[in-house]
Amino acid sequence: MTDRRIKVIIAKPGLDGHDRGAKVVARALVEAGMEVVYLGLQQSPESIVRAAVDEDADVIGLSILSGAHMTNFRRVKELMEASGLGDRLLTGGGIIPTRDQEKLRELGIDKVFGPGDDLQGIVDYIRERAGRPSKG
Repeated sequence: MTDRRIKVIIAKPGLDGHDRGAKVVARALVEAGMEVVYLGLQQSPESIVRAAVDEDADVIGLSILSGAHMTNFRRVKELMEASGLGDRLLTGGGIIPTRDQEKLRELGIDKVFGPGDDLQGIVDYIRERAGRPSKG
């Protein structure tokens, strides 16, 4: 058993310029004892996954309000697999239609959050799913 805190990357891929929700979630995760690296606005999928590799992150959380959720989640998931992070949790939130949430589940993103979702629910979800086998 390790005392290592869950490490989460929060990022805003693409051209979306609204990050209040991402910052609120990041703050809630920090207050829950997680280590959070907020990458900020206008990140590419490549820069997000590169940061996750560099930080040895347990979770990548994407915040997407622009409508480009299918493209961004798919690309980040592909890059995670290619970078050896396939066992890490990819989640996120924003304005994502219900019909697209099912498509995301088919890609391996089993839950995304929307406006008004309970912050404690997000914390609990990450705690439950962010575990990975310890090395060594």
